[in-house]
Amino acid sequence: MNNRLLQKFSALIHRQQFASDLDEEMAFHREQKQRELVAAGMNAEEARYAAMREFGNSALLRERSQETVEFRFETAWQDVRYALRQLRKNAGFSTIAIVILALGIGASTAIFSAVNPILFQPLPYPHSSRIMTIFEKMGGGSRLPSFGTFHGLQEGNHSFEALAVMKAWQPAMSGAGEPQQIDGQRVSADYFRVLGVVPALGRDFQASDDVYRGPNVVILSDRLWRRRFHANPAIVGSKINLDDNSSQLTAGGNVYTVLGVMPAGFENVLSPTAQLWAPLQYNPALPPNSREWGHHLVMIGRLRAGVSRAQAASDLDVVLHTLATIYAKGFNEAGGAPQGANVVSLHDDVVSDVKPALLAVLGAVVLVLLIACVNVANLLLARGAQRRSEFAMRAALGASPRRIIRQLLTESVLLAIIGGTIGLIVAEAGVRALIALSPAGLPRVDAIRIDGAVFAFAFAIAALVGIAVGLTPALQAGRSDPNSSLQSSAASRMTAGGQTMRRSLVVSEVALALVLLVSAGLLLRSLNRLFAIDPGFDASHLLTMQVQESGSRYASDSARAQFFDRALEAVRHLPGVTAAALTSQLPLSGDSDTYGMTFEDFPNDQGEPAFRYAVSPDYFGTMRIPLRRGRFLNENDRAGAPMAVLISESLARRMFPNVDPIGQRVRVGPMALEPDKPWATIVGVVGNVKQLSLGLNEPDAFYTTNTQWAWVDNVQSLVVRTRGNAAALAPSVRSAIWSIDKDEPIVRVATMNNLVAGTEAQRRFTLDLFAVFAIVGLVLAITGIYGVLSGSVTERTREIGVRAALGASRGDIVGLIVRQGMTLTGLGIAIGLLGAAAATQALLAMLFGISRLDPVTYAAVIVLLASVSLIACSIPAWRAARVDPAITLRAE
Repeated sequence: MNNRLLQKFSALIHRQQFASDLDEEMAFHREQKQRELVAAGMNAEEARYAAMREFGNSALLRERSQETVEFRFETAWQDVRYALRQLRKNAGFSTIAIVILALGIGASTAIFSAVNPILFQPLPYPHSSRIMTIFEKMGGGSRLPSFGTFHGLQEGNHSFEALAVMKAWQPAMSGAGEPQQIDGQRVSADYFRVLGVVPALGRDFQASDDVYRGPNVVILSDRLWRRRFHANPAIVGSKINLDDNSSQLTAGGNVYTVLGVMPAGFENVLSPTAQLWAPLQYNPALPPNSREWGHHLVMIGRLRAGVSRAQAASDLDVVLHTLATIYAKGFNEAGGAPQGANVVSLHDDVVSDVKPALLAVLGAVVLVLLIACVNVANLLLARGAQRRSEFAMRAALGASPRRIIRQLLTESVLLAIIGGTIGLIVAEAGVRALIALSPAGLPRVDAIRIDGAVFAFAFAIAALVGIAVGLTPALQAGRSDPNSSLQSSAASRMTAGGQTMRRSLVVSEVALALVLLVSAGLLLRSLNRLFAIDPGFDASHLLTMQVQESGSRYASDSARAQFFDRALEAVRHLPGVTAAALTSQLPLSGDSDTYGMTFEDFPNDQGEPAFRYAVSPDYFGTMRIPLRRGRFLNENDRAGAPMAVLISESLARRMFPNVDPIGQRVRVGPMALEPDKPWATIVGVVGNVKQLSLGLNEPDAFYTTNTQWAWVDNVQSLVVRTRGNAAALAPSVRSAIWSIDKDEPIVRVATMNNLVAGTEAQRRFTLDLFAVFAIVGLVLAITGIYGVLSGSVTERTREIGVRAALGASRGDIVGLIVRQGMTLTGLGIAIGLLGAAAATQALLAMLFGISRLDPVTYAAVIVLLASVSLIACSIPAWRAARVDPAITLRAE
């Protein structure tokens, strides 16, 4: 063994000497063989030829001898160098193949970089599989828990190490720079303990922080600490000003003490935009008509080691059954006691909304990659047909089929690796585009990047693609007959089997492209159906923005009402403004504010909670919401006057199917279950308005004036109808509001048209990706058809010349080639229709108003694919029609 290794090292170091010695040794063997044959009676000339036949193929003998003493990487390096020379020699072919592979590998890598952290990687917390989201079971579905539920489960469960709840919080920060509304969370004390994360600076919340009317304390995100406080390490213990209009309940007012700063890499998947956290500080006494019983909290928990999700759910069911008795009044006034608990993995809960779209996009990019592979395989088959003489010559010189196959696989893998390397650049651009186009609800956007896992994925895909696209051409080359290959003409080097293979690959390209086109078409038709839905108002020429009052001077309802009235009046007087109004929540903006209702004539039928809109009287005229019956709210519906209520058409139809709702009496919101509170009167019925999404059948709604509601909201949305471009008036509107009070944050500035479009951002995001992939797939498929027909015309030049010489017209020849191409297209369409019918099952969750077998979509895609295929067929067909039979036959 040691001698063999030394021999290999010697041959590696003294390569030229080894080759010279090998030539001398082979010459010696030829002379010896010749002497033996002469001694056996053969004449000298015959003996020389016999010795040459046995030892004359010096190239083969040298190769076999070198294989015994060379390291394996030496022969592999030879293959690589030869492959590089071939790629450089055929620069056009190499460039096309590399570009196709770069697009396919780059697109798949970009999508993998998004899908991997969202769907496949665990959440970025210690033992994240043990973190659960907990919902209340109610009426066969789930609802968010109340603080009463949380408080009872926290005390009585045995399955969780810790439980926590959170809700959104948007305080206004002032003092350091201009006032700014900050996204944050109000959380219970164990929130970060459940996630398994501790602050990088300072300390976590303690139980003493999360008490009713407790201290004003806050924890900052690393991003906010760096952006707003310049990464000052002395921030811990310092005071900052935050106003959310609830701080008057505490002794600290608007002043908060900074307890800590979260780590730089902390991902808050429950609220990715949150930049600061404060204790929830709810009242454990649980007054039954208070916020503590509202179903608006997200509850999470960390399972104890060894406890399964099913065990935890059973444990919570038992606790909830007991709580239903202890807190009967609170549960009943909050919509009824829960029927049990739904325990869901936090990861599954976070990705549930986006999972169908991401899996569909992943499937689409796999199809694109397959089309790219098929296209390159077709190019390699065509290239292999042109190189049959080369392979035959190498075989005649002694190269084994195995060596030829290895050489071709080396070339294809090298192509794929180069394509994969360039594909990483494509992937980087794709990742940036994905982040820029990603819908607002896409979780873990900050985790989308080209990292080590993505890098490994790209090169693994490149290697697999290289083997896949090179295997068929390599096997064909390895099985070819050297004699027939050397004797055949250049025009007839593609065997019948090779032609069949290339045509089969083209059929598969067309089929895969059709699946992508049908998917994109279905999504496009769905979006068109969605945007054709009447949202219940006129979105054109509407500018919207959210205004939040802040500061102790607005602690009273009257002060808040005065500020909003003055700001609204200032906006109304702006040039270009035709109408303006305020509302507590804005349709299709992400707001979701619901309250219960009690009807005088139906005291036992509380129904589902309805959307609550506290609006200025001219809101309906500004939004152009139609009046169905009765009257609109007006200036007489003010504080102190009998409360007037408008209800939506759907609510009127459900509660008063055979009765005029005008004049009926109701109690709404906090007064809904208070028998000593005065009744409100229904004065009108207005059209239904889409609040959450165009595609949902929205729950019922009621409207009051903002001064007749139980309180004046400190955050209100302004809607402004303009004569011209609504967005252009945004700076003027902001200035008008700041002319009343320059310290008030103004956020979420957008036109209503943009808000309407934003509600379907996930569908549009998926459609955009499918559209890009479908166009790429279509181009590659048509390129494949053109390439096969163009090669076929070259191979059949003699046949075409003979046909022309025998009287075939140009039209006959064009028809012959076009029929060949359209036959391939037809087969691909037939197979693709079956594939699309199966594959579009994955799109069901994203379709609206159409079937996945929508005939209009399928017909349009078939016409499109057939049309572009016809164009691709026509070009080589006309080239075939111009073949001169005399020149062709003379050449043969």
